[in-house]
Amino acid sequence: MLNMVESLARLEELAAHPVVATLARVFADAGRDLAIVGGPVRDALLGRTTHDFDFTTDARPDEILALVKPVSSVQWDVGRAFGTIGAKVKGEQVEITTYRADSYDGVTRKPTVEFGDTLEADLSRRDFTVNAMALRVPARTLVDPTGGVEDLLAGRLRTPIDPAVSFGDDPLRMLRAARFASQLDFAVDPDTLDAIAELRGSLEIVSPERIQAELVRLLQTDDPVRGIRVLVETGLIEEFLPEVPALRLEVDEHHHHKDVYEHSLTVLRQAIALEKKRHPDAAPDVPLRLAALLHDIGKPATRRLEAGGGVTFHHHDIKGARLARKRLQALRFDAATTTVVTRLVELHLRFFGYAEGAWTDAAVRRYVRDAGDELERLHILTRADVTTRNKRKAQRLASAYDDIEARIAALREQEEIDSIRPELDGNRIQEVLGLTPGREVGEAYRFLLELRLDEGVLGEDEAEKRLREWWAARG
Repeated sequence: MLNMVESLARLEELAAHPVVATLARVFADAGRDLAIVGGPVRDALLGRTTHDFDFTTDARPDEILALVKPVSSVQWDVGRAFGTIGAKVKGEQVEITTYRADSYDGVTRKPTVEFGDTLEADLSRRDFTVNAMALRVPARTLVDPTGGVEDLLAGRLRTPIDPAVSFGDDPLRMLRAARFASQLDFAVDPDTLDAIAELRGSLEIVSPERIQAELVRLLQTDDPVRGIRVLVETGLIEEFLPEVPALRLEVDEHHHHKDVYEHSLTVLRQAIALEKKRHPDAAPDVPLRLAALLHDIGKPATRRLEAGGGVTFHHHDIKGARLARKRLQALRFDAATTTVVTRLVELHLRFFGYAEGAWTDAAVRRYVRDAGDELERLHILTRADVTTRNKRKAQRLASAYDDIEARIAALREQEEIDSIRPELDGNRIQEVLGLTPGREVGEAYRFLLELRLDEGVLGEDEAEKRLREWWAARG
């Protein structure tokens, strides 16, 4: 519950911050308004740590730049066309924007920038009421024309104006609703949800890069599941990631099986919990979280109902990896992220054979080789993929994974398991067999690699002996 006495005290602290106090004095001396706005005010009221210093003013960009130059170490104007000047003040990055009264063309999502004259009008054009509050400085007056405090108290996300108009102006706000639902653990107002469902098709005018950025921000929250549910329940996710709602497989009276959608959300939550447990100080692992969400997207396409009530999803790992690659490329994810997610989806089933019977050292080496740099992520994803309610089965799988991690650690002590390569390189292969560069050198290299995986470290002399024997056997 929001404690208003404590919240107002935190607003006082925010206003007294050296950065805020410095800029407040400069703008007041020039006869200009200044207010800290949006996220910093919201977070102060909620008692959350903020690292943002966003301001708004009646001064135009040229004047803003002139006012901040004497009190800042560097300035930039990459947002000047939209009225924003950035600067570094007392070591902190700040952005100061002229009051705005944007209008959108409804086709390209690009706003026609119109500067406004009042703080209240500027706040009414923002995305949600909880982000449409400002603290005037140096007066330290809270300005809340759209009921943001009431919505904070209610834990509710609501647009400052008619949601159909707000989302019609800027469809990206629909995605932000899902992100803030997770980030703040708030419920989205029913009228706002209805507007998202009605206007979801307008997301087509938003670039894939902007959609990707909002999806990443959602996945970086402590619990993205709430936001994902908003996207699925409104149908908005159908516009850019339809494979996720497709996981809600129909359950009929003869073929009972888990809802793969709910399973995937559980895996995502469990992966995040393990990620934080194993790497508590690390930044949110977006590729891992994407893989957790998408790991079973190959199931709908591979689902087969068998006689007797069984259900199979043969090769859904391979199908899912292909679907994930296609979708991530469409959303303009970078090649590295796409490769990591695709690899994890492809490998997420590999471990489960281990639980049925202990692997040889060769099998463990291949597991490490195939995972490569993604071994730790694969450990987390595979453990998170256990969602059975059968406690005995869950314990058996957990013990099996404890065992394979111990096996890997033991092999690391004995040999260079993380960088497995033949004991003879290509040049040495050519010298031993009298070859010139070509296909046969590659075949010999692969023979030695398989030998290394099967038997571990043999030593160069033994490797050379085996290579000569293999070559002689080829005739």
